[in-house]
Formats: sequence, structure tokens, C-alpha cells
Amino acid sequence: MKISARNQIPGVIVQVTKGQTTAHVRVDIGNGTIVTSSITNESVDELQLKVGDHVVAIVKASDVMIGK
Repeated sequence: MKISARNQIPGVIVQVTKGQTTAHVRVDIGNGTIVTSSITNESVDELQLKVGDHVVAIVKASDVMIGK
């Protein structure tokens, strides 16, 4: 898979929770840090996502803000 997004974070799916139309996919990206993605149920089915799968969380944003 080739994409232009540079913020690609490998991890392992730890939970998939489907709602009526949207699913929440929780990905452990290391040291217990969890990233949650909201995607369509259709995408979960098409990608055959399940707990234990090794995936890549891809962050694509026009702005990333830092606060302190």
C-alpha cells in the first residue's frame, strides 16, 4: 500500500466496536498507548478487521496544533 500521508503509525487492533453505521477501532501503537479510529462498518467488513490484526493508523490533517 502506497499513500502520501507521512504520519503512519503501526499497531495492533485491540478492540472493534460496531455501532449502527460507524465502528470504533482501537489500535495499540506501543507501550499501552491506544489510538481510536472511527470508520464505517462497511470499511471494517471490507478490510476484515479483527482483534490481533497488525495495521497502520494513518493520520492525515491539514492542521496539527500543539498547546502547552
